[in-house]
Amino acid sequence: MSFSRRQFLAAPALLAQPVQRPNVLWIMVDQLRFDCLGANGNRLIRTPHLDRLAARSANYQLGFVQSPVCVPSRASYFTGRYPHRHKNRVNYTPLDAREKLAQQYFHEAGYQTGVVGKLHYYPPTADHARRLGWDKVQIDDGVGATDPYSDYVAWRKRNDPKASVGYQSTAPRPGKNPFRAAIAYEYTPTAWTGTQTRQMLRELAGGSQPFFLYSSFFKPHSPHTVPEPYDEMYDGVEIPLPKPVTLADIERLPLPVQKQILRGKPQYAMDRARLEWVYRSYYAGVSMIDREVGLILEELERSGKSANTIIVFTTDHGDQLLEHGLEGKNVFFEASVRVPFFLCWPAKLPAGPRQDLVEMVDILPTLLELCSISIPSSIQGRSLLGGGKREFVFAENVIPEVINSGGLDMPYAPGKGVGGIRHPDAKMIRTLRWKYNHYPGHGGELYDLPNDPGEERNLYASAAHQSVVREMKDRLLDFLITADETDQIAPRWLLPR
Repeated sequence: MSFSRRQFLAAPALLAQPVQRPNVLWIMVDQLRFDCLGANGNRLIRTPHLDRLAARSANYQLGFVQSPVCVPSRASYFTGRYPHRHKNRVNYTPLDAREKLAQQYFHEAGYQTGVVGKLHYYPPTADHARRLGWDKVQIDDGVGATDPYSDYVAWRKRNDPKASVGYQSTAPRPGKNPFRAAIAYEYTPTAWTGTQTRQMLRELAGGSQPFFLYSSFFKPHSPHTVPEPYDEMYDGVEIPLPKPVTLADIERLPLPVQKQILRGKPQYAMDRARLEWVYRSYYAGVSMIDREVGLILEELERSGKSANTIIVFTTDHGDQLLEHGLEGKNVFFEASVRVPFFLCWPAKLPAGPRQDLVEMVDILPTLLELCSISIPSSIQGRSLLGGGKREFVFAENVIPEVINSGGLDMPYAPGKGVGGIRHPDAKMIRTLRWKYNHYPGHGGELYDLPNDPGEERNLYASAAHQSVVREMKDRLLDFLITADETDQIAPRWLLPR
């Protein structure tokens, strides 16, 4: 259950004067599945540091992103607003300048702000990041097109004796991991992000202001390149693989989802031995993150600021890992939209698992309230300090994804849509039992989650479930009409929150 404002305000330390605002350390990773942490039930993966953090945290078991793709999801995290409002719908597109981001709230409240790693702004430059409220900036988006702006790439050129070798290049051995990295661990983006985070943490902790530090890792996002010794960490470990699917299975899905799975070079028939190495390397990437998180938390302890620092750990979306025949994300299956989320402040927030439905737009208003910063009415998320529970969570995405670079050639054409889907803006609504996905002009999906956790039996056309379809569609319609209420009402009409 959620902790209440009464529980929070009853903490003796908060009643002392003067009140010292807490610091915030927000650790974000990219494309991490909910079920790929030991703390969330995975008995094969090695994540001891994250498991210890989870044990000290409110560990939300039912957290959902607002879009299963990087930029829209991150924009929702940092604005507290849904993608259809902030309009950052696809990767590498600029955010509306009228939107206000998390670091700007904290900067205005007297915090010193810092970012390390994957920021995913457009344009992807440090100057742009500083204009948006970051005081200290060390960025690396992990994508070749952004390398000219990457602090990591510039650092590696100065320090790695093998700097001429691509940072995602592989050097496999016969019969071993085909994703073995050609560069040493210490020169990887993961190690660099961890090192730079610790350095920035030392600088911020030594200052007189409270700090807001955002540490953002590229892993375990593909490509699944992993250096020694991580390339062998899961050798011999039999990781359960998803059930194979056929083209006929995919063609039973709604057309937008088919187009997403089959775009480019489809991977649904991937060799099972290679898929096993994908999983082993993905797990290894998570274990790399775990190492760096452990070192960051050690640095926080050494700083003396741990007791008054809120820690957030989460990810921008999950990864299908060939479930339903898809590599990557961009769909509404649980593997893409359900994510790990820890909120840690042991002195003030009760630790333990939480079974409440949570949206990632809820993180920003929660942090603002914890730090005694006013929450504006434009934020659509709900502070988790309140007693109310969500009856459902919402997500949306352009499916199939807009791609206007490389060989996929799937831009949006007015009147024609994306990849033959004229209205590609799909919506999801999920209760504790039901998931309903709506694809304008292409039907939908209805899954009975307790009885079909793999989302294999689409009940949308079932005669016995038409009342549920109507109920979920009505809920979705009501939500879409009311979610933007404060954006439609003149500010002078609003009572203070």
